[in-house]
Amino acid sequence: MAEKQFAGILNGAVPGEPVKRDENSRRGNWGNQIEFVLTSVGYAVGLGNVWRFPYLCYRNGGGAFLFPYFIMLVFCGIPLFFLELSFGQFASLGCLGVWKVSPMFKGVGYGMMVVSTYIGIYYNVVICIAFYYFFMSMTNLLPWTYCNNPWNTPDCSGVVSTSHVNSSLANASAVVSGITELVNRTKRTSPSEEYWKHKVLNISDDIGNFGEVRLPILGCLAVSWVVVFLCLIRGVKSSGKVVYFTATFPYVVLTILFIRGITLDGAVNGIAYYLTPQWQKILDAKVWGDAASQIFYSLGCAWGGLITMASYNKFHNNCYRDSIIISITNCATSVYAGFVIFSILGFMAHHLGVDVSEVADHGPGLAFVAYPEALTLLPISPIWSLLFFFMLILLGLGTQFCLLETLVTAIVDEIGTDWIIKNKTVVTLGVAVVGFLLGVPLTTQAGIYWLLLMDNYAASFSLVVISCIMCICIMYIYGHRNYFKDVEMMLGFPPPIFFRICWRFVSPVIISFILIFTVIQYKPITYNNYIYPNWALFIGFSMALSSVICIPIYALYKIANSEGSTFVERLKNSVKPDRSWGPALMEHRIGRYAPAGALGPDGGLEVRALKEELKEEEKEKLDEISLTIQGSNGSTHNPNPNPNPNPNPSA
Repeated sequence: MAEKQFAGILNGAVPGEPVKRDENSRRGNWGNQIEFVLTSVGYAVGLGNVWRFPYLCYRNGGGAFLFPYFIMLVFCGIPLFFLELSFGQFASLGCLGVWKVSPMFKGVGYGMMVVSTYIGIYYNVVICIAFYYFFMSMTNLLPWTYCNNPWNTPDCSGVVSTSHVNSSLANASAVVSGITELVNRTKRTSPSEEYWKHKVLNISDDIGNFGEVRLPILGCLAVSWVVVFLCLIRGVKSSGKVVYFTATFPYVVLTILFIRGITLDGAVNGIAYYLTPQWQKILDAKVWGDAASQIFYSLGCAWGGLITMASYNKFHNNCYRDSIIISITNCATSVYAGFVIFSILGFMAHHLGVDVSEVADHGPGLAFVAYPEALTLLPISPIWSLLFFFMLILLGLGTQFCLLETLVTAIVDEIGTDWIIKNKTVVTLGVAVVGFLLGVPLTTQAGIYWLLLMDNYAASFSLVVISCIMCICIMYIYGHRNYFKDVEMMLGFPPPIFFRICWRFVSPVIISFILIFTVIQYKPITYNNYIYPNWALFIGFSMALSSVICIPIYALYKIANSEGSTFVERLKNSVKPDRSWGPALMEHRIGRYAPAGALGPDGGLEVRALKEELKEEEKEKLDEISLTIQGSNGSTHNPNPNPNPNPNPSA
């Protein structure tokens, strides 16, 4: 008895209360619904919310950008989020198993796995660099504060005057430095930029010149993967406990940095630069394209993670409510992070006497150059640096947990043997080791070039294609009526009409718009002044196509191996739902999912539900026909009258 109580405590149960059993004992469930919500928030809220959205906002009209941003959230972001959550929850399967709904489209699941693999490899490298900066911040003086280090060049010019000289010399130096700053701004390289390039990366001159492995970065990469593995050692049972901290503490840090930021001189100018609306930009198609793309990518649609996380929900969980909460939280975090970033950048611009636009940046340039440099201007700067990079680590880990779990769940579900399910930890370890080894080239002197190449190509238009095909498959191949009934069976109510319209028409149109926008706005990738060679761009496009090409290859394979004497017969059979498609547990397989001869709740055969379903289908068809022809007095005329019509009480 004592052993059972102790085991319950380890599983997160409250002493004195009965231990909650999983609904799906074979596969497992979340300990409670808060764990799922926090995990999904951690997955959706990542580094892009901090280092990409604020930059997009100020570049695309400030506060005016929020209008198309929230329009895209309502008509594309939340519907797609709800679609993926309901898809995974209904079948209780990962991104591969759910395609029993239409086996020919299983290549979409493989495409999601390929995308998650690419992102998981380079995302953990970014986390490991944040770990490196975190460790380097454990000092009395941040190493990127001054220009008197071995890695600095003669072009280095700091924003902090040296305190080791007397006050008069310091004042004179500050005046000269300030004049030089204003007159010759273009030649200045900051200590933080040189620390990033020459100390952290020791960057080479070409993407093909790998040079040596940066051992400190390699060590931090190992730390990153060990942390991710330990947090996922028991799957969602362990990661569900970790997210109580990793998903919530970043908001504590953001709030601390925000309070500190708005008390600084120039912070108001930075925030005004971030939010001042330029309404004329709303008429620019690029602004709408950026808004749609940011919503799509920041929510993590088509990565497979949403399907995977939802698959561990209990069958009747209200994923409709969850999708709205998580999506709005994600977007609100992006807006909030903008205040934190631009308050500090406004202070830095005020200190230098320049416009905010000259210090604003995005991506690694913001996280590892601009913001760290601004932190050196604050009293007790190491404390603020520790907080900032700890926040980046937690934001990255929240996403990385789901990326790794997506791959592990797909493998375990696909093999499906008792041994693989019991030894899921071994699979997790194997995937982590492979991910670490594939990330080693990104720790070389050319690693930053490859990291940015993967970020720009491996998870770009391929995600849009995958998401569009998923919508088409569910709504038009499997059938929107079938899916709406599945959702109703699961939630107890049909999806609201707004979501039904978005799933069938609006969201696919917006996704197509994002794809067209991405193609039209395409520009070859560059890094600062470095232009990528054609062979590198070819590799980038190959990575992008490697996930999309899975779809037609598997479709042809499935058609070739389906039953039928002709191509058309094979095609029809390949898109039919698999016999095992439906709820995972027998207790939930009712109505059209009930096995032949299954006993109903009253002990009789499960026939009544099937009859009622057939009546519903007939009623829907009649309703559609009745709307086709309207008389002048508002009455409906049936073009093919039935000689023995059923009595209609409303007539």
